[in-house]
Amino acid sequence: MTEYNSLEKIRLQKLEELRAEGVEPYPTRAKRTHTSKQAIAEFELAEKDATPEVQATLAGRIRSMRTGGKVSFAHIEDGAGKIQLFLRINELNEKLSFFNKLFDLGDFIEASGVMFRTKSGEATLHVYDFKLLAKSVTPLPADKDVTLDDGTVVRHASLDNPELRARQRYADLAVNPEVRETFRKRAKLVQALRAFLDNHDFLEVETPILQPLYGGAAARPFTTHHNELDQDMYLRISFELYLKRLLVGNLERVYEIGRDFRNEGVSFKHNPEFTQLEFYWAYADYLQVMELTEQMVAYAAEQVTGSTQVTFGEHQIEFKPPWRRLEMRQGILEASGIDIAEQTTAEALFKAIKAKHPNKTPDPAATRGKMIDFLLGEFLEPTLIQPTFLYNYPRDISPLAKSIPGDALTVERFEGYIAGFELCNAFTELNDPLDQEQRFIEMGRDYTNDDEEKHPLDEDYLRAMRYGMPPNGGFGMGVDRLAMILLNKHSIREVLLFPALRKEE
Repeated sequence: MTEYNSLEKIRLQKLEELRAEGVEPYPTRAKRTHTSKQAIAEFELAEKDATPEVQATLAGRIRSMRTGGKVSFAHIEDGAGKIQLFLRINELNEKLSFFNKLFDLGDFIEASGVMFRTKSGEATLHVYDFKLLAKSVTPLPADKDVTLDDGTVVRHASLDNPELRARQRYADLAVNPEVRETFRKRAKLVQALRAFLDNHDFLEVETPILQPLYGGAAARPFTTHHNELDQDMYLRISFELYLKRLLVGNLERVYEIGRDFRNEGVSFKHNPEFTQLEFYWAYADYLQVMELTEQMVAYAAEQVTGSTQVTFGEHQIEFKPPWRRLEMRQGILEASGIDIAEQTTAEALFKAIKAKHPNKTPDPAATRGKMIDFLLGEFLEPTLIQPTFLYNYPRDISPLAKSIPGDALTVERFEGYIAGFELCNAFTELNDPLDQEQRFIEMGRDYTNDDEEKHPLDEDYLRAMRYGMPPNGGFGMGVDRLAMILLNKHSIREVLLFPALRKEE
C-alpha cells in the first residue's frame, strides 16, 4: 500500500470532501473550446477590431493561486502556455469559497467565461463557471513561479536534480516548460530527417525488431525467448541486413527511423535503447553518401533551430556544407604520431603504440583494427569538433564494407564526427556474396565468443546476396546524438523521454 505524506493526506481529505459535496474529482469529459494561446490571440484580434467579446472555455493545470474573500486569481497552464483566471464572488457566489478551500496547485480545472484585460495589462479570463477535471494528490516539485518587478520569472523548488528529472520525466515536463520545448524540437528533428529523405525519393520501410539472428553492427544484443517457436530471439542492434535485402528486391532507396537495442554500457552518449536512422542507396558509394549526409544534417539543423550554426557548450558548430574530409591514416598520424599504414600486423602496431605512448596502450591481444580504433578514440576523436568525415577504415572492424581497390586492409567507410564524438557511420556496401561469407568466417575465427565485435554468419542474408545485390552506399546515424548537439544538451538522458536507469531501491 502507498504511504502518503502529510501534504498528500491533506489533499486526500479534500478529495473526500469534494465527493461528499457531490463533485466527481475525476470526471469523464472536458469541454475545452480554446487553448490559452488561441484565447489570447482571438481576444487581441477582437480588441484591435473592436468586435464582440470573446467567450472561451479553457482547461489546464493550476500553476499559481492568489485567493481572497471576494476575488481570487489563478494561472493555469496547458500545452500552449499560461493564462490568468479572474474569479469573483459576484458571478460565482459560494463556488468561490469552494474553489479557495478545496482546489490546490497542480489540480486540473476547466473554466468558462469572457476574456478581458486587467489594469496591469494582462489578458485574463473572467470566470463565470468552473469545474474540477483532475485532483492532484501529490504536489508537484515546483509549486509556484514568482514574477519579479523587472519581469523575471523565479521558479521556486524547481525540479533540477538530473537523476530525479530522468526518473520522473512526467514531473519534469509538468514543471519545466523548457523541457517540453526540448522534446517538441526533437520531434521536429525526426520530421525534418523524414521530409528530407522523402524528398530525395527514399522509401520509408519497417523491418523486424525481434530477429532470429542479430547483425549489422558490432554490439552485444538483448536476448529473449519465443515460447511458441521454442527458439531464442534477439532485439535488433541494427536495421542494416534487412534493409539491404530490400535492395535485392529492387527497392533502390530505402530508409528506416526506429529503435535499436544494444546490451552495452550507459554513458553521456550511450543508452541501451536509442533511435537510429539508416538508409541504403543503390548505385551510390560512400562519397555520394557523404554529400547527401552533410546536406541532410544541415537541412535538419535549419529546420529545428533556424540556422545551420548552433551553439554546443563553448563551441559554435557550423553544419553548412561542405564538411571537412580527413583520411583516417592522416588524422591518426597527426594526432598520435603513428602511421598505421606502416604497421600491417597487430603485433607491429602494438609495438609502435607502446614505443610512442607507453602510458596509453591497447590490449596486446586485440586485432589490428581494434588497435586502430583505440588510437582513434584516445588521440583523434576528441579533436574533431567541427563536422568532419573521417574516412578509409581498417577492414577487420568493417565486415560489411567494400575494400578500397588495391588495398585489401582498408575499406570505403566513413564516420561523421561532431563535438568530439561519433555522429554517423557509412560504407560503400559489400555486395560480393563470396567475399561477404569469407568476412563472416574470419570474424568467427578472430574474435572470442564474448567479444561484442564478433559478427554472426547470417546464411539468409548471404542467400539474398547470391540473388544479386546492386552496388550501394549505406548510412546509419544516432538521432539522439544529433538532438544533443542541435539542442545543446550534454547528456543523452536529456533528449530521451525515458532513459534507461538503474532499478530504484
